Amino acid sequence: MNILGIETSCDDTAISIVKDGQTIKSNIIASQVHMHEKYGGIIPEIASREHFLTIIPSIQEALNESGLKHNEIDSIAVTNGPGLAGSLLVGVNAAKGLAMAWDKPVIPINHLEGHIYSGWLDNKNPDKEVGFPLICLIASGGHTEMVLMKDHLSYEIIGKTRDDAAGEAFDKTARVLRLGFPGGPEIQREAQNAEGTIKPFPRPEIKNSLDFSFSGLKTAVVNRAIKEQIYPHSNSNYPNKNTVTEYAFAFQEAIVDTMIRNVSRALKNIAAKGVLLGGGVAANSRLREKMSQTLSVPVIVPKPYLCTDNGAMIASAAYYRIQANGTSNVFDMDVIPNLKLD
Repeated sequence: MNILGIETSCDDTAISIVKDGQTIKSNIIASQVHMHEKYGGIIPEIASREHFLTIIPSIQEALNESGLKHNEIDSIAVTNGPGLAGSLLVGVNAAKGLAMAWDKPVIPINHLEGHIYSGWLDNKNPDKEVGFPLICLIASGGHTEMVLMKDHLSYEIIGKTRDDAAGEAFDKTARVLRLGFPGGPEIQREAQNAEGTIKPFPRPEIKNSLDFSFSGLKTAVVNRAIKEQIYPHSNSNYPNKNTVTEYAFAFQEAIVDTMIRNVSRALKNIAAKGVLLGGGVAANSRLREKMSQTLSVPVIVPKPYLCTDNGAMIASAAYYRIQANGTSNVFDMDVIPNLKLD
């Protein structure tokens, strides 16, 4: 079964064709990073307009790369939430148009479910190799949620952020350090050369809860930077290279330790057979390494390029939905920017 996956929930136009939920035939991503980096964050109007310009060429490129014709596509899957309303509308309307033109079923997919099913790509089988239940940690620029996956398509939210998402905290800290956007890769690159010489940042904790809170950590970085006169920026208080490196390391360690701590606590109360990471923050090498070293259960981590938003994860999730529920044309689907995972 060949499924065309369309993902436009934020700033990347991502199109992929996946066979049988696991084998990636093509994976096209039209990035908008260069358009948003000067603002230090995503501008929704710019994102939706760029999706409109790139989605049809990206779909054609995905078909060309796969070597398939449109009549060899069995179903079309598209993210209908959560995400930016304007961006989601471009993807959903393109999917509906293709489904009508090609006479193919169209399937709406939750973006968070897509990140979970990125763990099944590249011919992996976590359900068979590790087994259910799994604790899934989804961490990205817009989301930080811990999900108990009891079986295919069966989820329970057991922890979530109460304020900033982990990726958002990375971006805001990168701005304080005069690093680029997105902040996660920039901070990881700087942290690799640190000696760990500065005082650690706090590990935020919500008592009697598995929820996350990263706004206080972000504030701690800002307050220390102000106290040490490296922020706000000016010619006289521009942070030097060593300071940036040490701040990046200390901040990254705080994020990583906080996430590992909450997952470890969940494992004490839930007999999960493994932990699955997903979302852009899951591409962080320190998180991947430390999580695997610390936990007593197997840790399933997609390749870094499959952690960030991509169409393959949407196609994979759709395959398992089709296996469970069959196909049906839902041309009346709408975008749901605050769609929940259930």
